[in-house]
Amino acid sequence: MPERELYTPGPASGAHIHKDGERWTLIVVRELRHSPEKVWQALTEPGHLREWAPFDADGTLGTVGTTVKLTTVGAPRPVISETRVTRADAPKLLEYNWGGFDLRWELEPLERGTRLTLWHNIDRRYISMGAAGWHICFDVLDHLLGETPIGRMVGPDATKFGGWQRLNAEYAKQFGIETINWPPQAGQKP
Repeated sequence: MPERELYTPGPASGAHIHKDGERWTLIVVRELRHSPEKVWQALTEPGHLREWAPFDADGTLGTVGTTVKLTTVGAPRPVISETRVTRADAPKLLEYNWGGFDLRWELEPLERGTRLTLWHNIDRRYISMGAAGWHICFDVLDHLLGETPIGRMVGPDATKFGGWQRLNAEYAKQFGIETINWPPQAGQKP
């Protein structure tokens, strides 16, 4: 049986939010069984991002000052945003903006791998959805780096996945917010 058919995400964990008025930041922490150098490559190289991230990049994200176009994957219509890498200290720290929201990736070496921390400013209405999405992306990344790929699960493909629906509800409960039903019913706005 293919790995993807066996995949079930674990319970919602490793994520919390920081609130600063209307500005909310999702913070997701995951321990991966792979070296910081290997994780860094997966965070910065277009070929690797294409296998797990919710966007495609038309260039490497590993150099400060580089301008890269990031294109959402699986959206009803592609959203293309230009980003400039503001910090890139391999294999420790990476910062850039995606669609008007800041992303900060920190990699901390562990005895048997890497602690990966993501700070992502996100519209508070969608923060549990973002946590569920990143949870699955990090699972896909871990499988990819472990050479047991399960395939990218992002956008509408992820929201149709039963594990995503459960994670969205679990994270909403943890964060003390209401769950937005996704995808919205026809004629309703999220």
